[in-house]
Amino acid sequence: MRSNLKMRGVFLAYDHGLEHGPTDFNEKNVSPQYILDIAKAAEVDALIMLKGDARAFYRRELGIPLILKLNGKTDLYKGEPFSTQNTSVQEAVKLGAAAVGYTIYFGSRYEKYMIREFGKIEEEAHSIGLPVVLWSYPRGQSIKNDESPDIVAYAARAAFELGADIVKLKYPSDDSNLNWIVKSAVATRVFLAGGKKLDEGNLEERLTKAAEAGFSGMAVGRNIWQSDSPVDRIRKIKEIFK
Repeated sequence: MRSNLKMRGVFLAYDHGLEHGPTDFNEKNVSPQYILDIAKAAEVDALIMLKGDARAFYRRELGIPLILKLNGKTDLYKGEPFSTQNTSVQEAVKLGAAAVGYTIYFGSRYEKYMIREFGKIEEEAHSIGLPVVLWSYPRGQSIKNDESPDIVAYAARAAFELGADIVKLKYPSDDSNLNWIVKSAVATRVFLAGGKKLDEGNLEERLTKAAEAGFSGMAVGRNIWQSDSPVDRIRKIKEIFK
Protein backbone atom coordinates (compact mmCIF):
# COMPACT_ATOMS: atom_id res chain seq x y z
CA MET A 1 0.00 0.00 0.00
CA ARG A 2 1.07 3.60 -0.52
CA SER A 3 0.93 6.08 2.35
CA ASN A 4 -0.12 9.69 1.85
CA LEU A 5 1.70 10.91 4.95
CA LYS A 6 3.86 13.99 4.45
CA MET A 7 7.22 13.91 6.19
CA ARG A 8 7.07 17.61 6.99
CA GLY A 9 4.59 19.98 8.61
CA VAL A 10 2.19 19.96 11.52
CA PHE A 11 0.66 16.87 13.08
CA LEU A 12 -2.29 17.49 15.40
CA ALA A 13 -2.10 15.14 18.37
CA TYR A 14 -5.11 13.89 20.30
CA ASP A 15 -3.69 10.86 22.08
CA HIS A 16 -3.92 12.34 25.58
CA GLY A 17 -7.12 10.73 26.85
CA LEU A 18 -5.57 7.42 27.91
CA GLU A 19 -2.48 8.72 29.65
CA HIS A 20 -3.93 11.91 31.13
CA GLY A 21 -7.59 10.98 31.49
CA PRO A 22 -10.00 13.92 31.00
CA THR A 23 -7.69 16.30 32.92
CA ASP A 24 -6.64 18.26 29.81
CA PHE A 25 -10.13 18.58 28.38
CA ASN A 26 -12.95 21.11 28.63
CA GLU A 27 -16.52 21.05 27.35
CA LYS A 28 -15.32 21.62 23.77
CA ASN A 29 -12.19 19.57 23.33
CA VAL A 30 -13.45 16.58 25.30
CA SER A 31 -15.10 15.56 22.02
CA PRO A 32 -12.86 14.19 19.23
CA GLN A 33 -15.21 15.87 16.75
CA TYR A 34 -13.95 19.27 17.88
CA ILE A 35 -10.41 18.16 17.09
CA LEU A 36 -11.43 16.82 13.68
CA ASP A 37 -13.08 20.15 12.87
CA ILE A 38 -9.86 21.99 13.76
CA ALA A 39 -7.78 19.56 11.71
CA LYS A 40 -9.95 20.04 8.64
CA ALA A 41 -10.20 23.83 8.91
CA ALA A 42 -6.44 24.24 9.40
CA GLU A 43 -5.50 21.52 6.88
CA VAL A 44 -3.03 19.82 9.21
CA ASP A 45 -0.63 17.34 7.69
CA ALA A 46 -1.71 14.47 9.94
CA LEU A 47 -3.97 13.64 12.86
CA ILE A 48 -2.74 11.46 15.74
CA MET A 49 -5.32 9.32 17.55
CA LEU A 50 -5.75 6.16 19.58
CA LYS A 51 -8.06 3.45 18.28
CA GLY A 52 -11.10 4.43 20.36
CA ASP A 53 -11.17 7.95 18.94
CA ALA A 54 -10.37 6.76 15.42
CA ARG A 55 -13.03 4.06 15.37
CA ALA A 56 -15.75 6.38 16.57
CA PHE A 57 -14.87 9.58 14.69
CA TYR A 58 -12.20 9.27 11.99
CA ARG A 59 -13.32 8.85 8.39
CA ARG A 60 -11.04 8.69 5.35
CA GLU A 61 -13.25 11.26 3.63
CA LEU A 62 -11.86 13.85 6.03
CA GLY A 63 -8.81 14.00 3.77
CA ILE A 64 -6.37 14.26 6.69
CA PRO A 65 -3.87 11.38 7.08
CA LEU A 66 -4.28 9.40 10.30
CA ILE A 67 -1.38 8.28 12.48
CA LEU A 68 -2.71 5.55 14.73
CA LYS A 69 -0.90 5.27 18.05
CA LEU A 70 -0.41 1.57 18.82
CA ASN A 71 0.63 1.70 22.47
CA GLY A 72 -0.17 3.66 25.60
CA LYS A 73 -0.45 3.64 29.37
CA THR A 74 -2.39 5.43 32.09
CA ASP A 75 -1.03 7.94 34.58
CA LEU A 76 -2.48 6.00 37.48
CA TYR A 77 0.51 3.72 37.96
CA LYS A 78 3.48 5.70 39.31
CA GLY A 79 6.31 3.18 38.84
CA GLU A 80 8.83 2.91 36.02
CA PRO A 81 7.19 3.92 32.71
CA PHE A 82 6.10 1.01 30.55
CA SER A 83 3.82 1.47 27.56
CA THR A 84 2.58 -1.66 25.84
CA GLN A 85 0.91 -2.32 22.51
CA ASN A 86 -2.88 -2.20 22.63
CA THR A 87 -3.75 -2.43 18.96
CA SER A 88 -2.25 -3.79 15.75
CA VAL A 89 -0.87 -2.71 12.42
CA GLN A 90 -3.77 -4.58 10.83
CA GLU A 91 -6.26 -2.47 12.79
CA ALA A 92 -4.45 0.65 11.62
CA VAL A 93 -4.93 -0.48 8.02
CA LYS A 94 -8.65 -1.15 8.63
CA LEU A 95 -9.08 2.35 10.02
CA GLY A 96 -7.37 3.89 7.01
CA ALA A 97 -4.23 5.02 8.80
CA ALA A 98 -1.37 6.50 6.79
CA ALA A 99 1.19 5.65 9.50
CA VAL A 100 1.52 4.07 12.93
CA GLY A 101 3.08 5.46 16.09
CA TYR A 102 4.65 4.02 19.21
CA THR A 103 6.31 5.36 22.39
CA ILE A 104 9.52 4.00 23.89
CA TYR A 105 10.66 5.21 27.29
CA PHE A 106 14.40 4.77 26.89
CA GLY A 107 16.09 4.41 30.26
CA SER A 108 13.12 2.73 31.91
CA ARG A 109 13.82 -0.67 33.43
CA TYR A 110 11.26 -1.95 30.89
CA GLU A 111 12.88 -0.45 27.79
CA LYS A 112 13.92 -3.86 26.46
CA TYR A 113 10.28 -4.94 26.16
CA MET A 114 9.27 -1.75 24.35
CA ILE A 115 12.28 -1.96 22.02
CA ARG A 116 11.42 -5.55 21.14
CA GLU A 117 7.76 -4.77 20.59
CA PHE A 118 8.58 -1.73 18.47
CA GLY A 119 10.96 -3.81 16.36
CA LYS A 120 8.17 -6.16 15.35
CA ILE A 121 5.77 -3.29 14.64
CA GLU A 122 8.35 -1.43 12.56
CA GLU A 123 9.06 -4.45 10.37
CA GLU A 124 5.39 -5.30 9.88
CA ALA A 125 4.41 -1.71 9.06
CA HIS A 126 7.26 -1.19 6.63
CA SER A 127 6.52 -4.49 4.91
CA ILE A 128 3.18 -3.02 3.77
CA GLY A 129 4.40 0.52 3.13
CA LEU A 130 3.29 2.26 6.32
CA PRO A 131 5.69 4.82 7.82
CA VAL A 132 6.48 4.53 11.54
CA VAL A 133 6.61 7.40 14.01
CA LEU A 134 8.50 6.93 17.28
CA TRP A 135 7.79 8.97 20.40
CA SER A 136 11.35 8.78 21.76
CA TYR A 137 11.08 9.76 25.41
CA PRO A 138 13.93 8.93 27.80
CA ARG A 139 12.29 8.55 31.20
CA GLY A 140 12.67 6.58 34.40
CA GLN A 141 14.81 6.47 37.53
CA SER A 142 18.05 6.35 35.55
CA ILE A 143 17.19 9.55 33.60
CA LYS A 144 17.97 12.64 35.67
CA ASN A 145 17.10 15.26 33.05
CA ASP A 146 15.10 14.18 30.02
CA GLU A 147 15.52 17.62 28.42
CA SER A 148 19.32 17.75 28.50
CA PRO A 149 20.81 18.13 24.99
CA ASP A 150 22.80 14.90 25.28
CA ILE A 151 19.73 12.89 26.27
CA VAL A 152 17.57 14.40 23.50
CA ALA A 153 20.30 13.67 20.93
CA TYR A 154 20.52 10.10 22.25
CA ALA A 155 16.74 9.78 21.80
CA ALA A 156 17.08 10.98 18.22
CA ARG A 157 19.85 8.50 17.43
CA ALA A 158 18.02 5.60 19.05
CA ALA A 159 15.03 6.26 16.79
CA PHE A 160 17.21 6.12 13.69
CA GLU A 161 18.92 2.92 14.82
CA LEU A 162 15.53 1.25 15.36
CA GLY A 163 14.26 2.18 11.89
CA ALA A 164 11.77 4.96 12.64
CA ASP A 165 10.83 7.25 9.76
CA ILE A 166 9.92 10.12 12.08
CA VAL A 167 10.96 10.75 15.67
CA LYS A 168 9.03 12.96 18.08
CA LEU A 169 11.32 14.61 20.64
CA LYS A 170 11.18 17.02 23.55
CA TYR A 171 12.74 20.45 23.16
CA PRO A 172 16.12 20.47 24.94
CA SER A 173 16.82 22.72 27.93
CA ASP A 174 19.83 24.15 26.07
CA ASP A 175 19.04 24.91 22.43
CA SER A 176 22.47 26.18 21.41
CA ASN A 177 23.18 23.09 19.27
CA LEU A 178 19.85 21.90 17.90
CA ASN A 179 21.43 20.87 14.60
CA TRP A 180 23.40 18.14 16.43
CA ILE A 181 20.07 16.52 17.33
CA VAL A 182 19.07 16.53 13.67
CA LYS A 183 22.46 15.13 12.62
CA SER A 184 22.18 12.42 15.27
CA ALA A 185 18.87 11.30 13.75
CA VAL A 186 20.56 10.90 10.32
CA ALA A 187 17.77 9.81 7.92
CA THR A 188 14.96 9.93 10.49
CA ARG A 189 12.87 13.09 10.28
CA VAL A 190 12.79 15.05 13.55
CA PHE A 191 9.53 16.51 14.86
CA LEU A 192 9.22 18.64 17.95
CA ALA A 193 6.77 17.52 20.64
CA GLY A 194 4.29 20.15 21.77
CA GLY A 195 4.44 19.27 25.46
CA LYS A 196 3.05 21.48 28.19
CA LYS A 197 1.16 24.63 27.31
CA LEU A 198 3.36 27.56 26.30
CA ASP A 199 2.49 31.15 25.52
CA GLU A 200 2.47 31.98 21.82
CA GLY A 201 5.74 33.95 21.91
CA ASN A 202 7.76 31.20 23.57
CA LEU A 203 6.31 28.56 21.27
CA GLU A 204 7.05 30.55 18.12
CA GLU A 205 10.63 31.20 19.27
CA ARG A 206 11.23 27.48 19.84
CA LEU A 207 9.71 26.54 16.51
CA THR A 208 11.75 29.07 14.56
CA LYS A 209 15.00 27.82 16.10
CA ALA A 210 14.01 24.21 15.47
CA ALA A 211 13.11 24.86 11.82
CA GLU A 212 16.39 26.70 11.23
CA ALA A 213 18.27 23.70 12.72
CA GLY A 214 16.57 21.26 10.34
CA PHE A 215 13.60 19.95 12.29
CA SER A 216 10.91 18.81 9.87
CA GLY A 217 7.83 19.80 11.84
CA MET A 218 5.87 19.65 15.04
CA ALA A 219 3.44 17.18 16.58
CA VAL A 220 1.32 19.36 18.83
CA GLY A 221 -1.81 18.85 20.92
CA ARG A 222 -2.63 20.88 24.00
CA ASN A 223 -0.91 24.01 22.71
CA ILE A 224 -3.48 23.95 19.91
CA TRP A 225 -6.79 22.61 21.15
CA GLN A 226 -6.57 24.35 24.52
CA SER A 227 -6.05 27.60 22.63
CA ASP A 228 -8.72 30.21 21.94
CA SER A 229 -7.63 30.37 18.30
CA PRO A 230 -6.48 26.85 17.35
CA VAL A 231 -6.77 27.21 13.59
CA ASP A 232 -4.73 30.41 13.50
CA ARG A 233 -2.02 28.86 15.67
CA ILE A 234 -1.72 25.87 13.36
CA ARG A 235 -1.44 28.10 10.32
CA LYS A 236 1.40 30.06 11.94
CA ILE A 237 3.26 26.83 12.71
CA LYS A 238 2.75 25.60 9.16
CA GLU A 239 4.33 28.81 7.86
CA ILE A 240 7.43 28.20 9.98
CA PHE A 241 7.92 24.67 8.65
CA LYS A 242 7.21 25.41 4.98
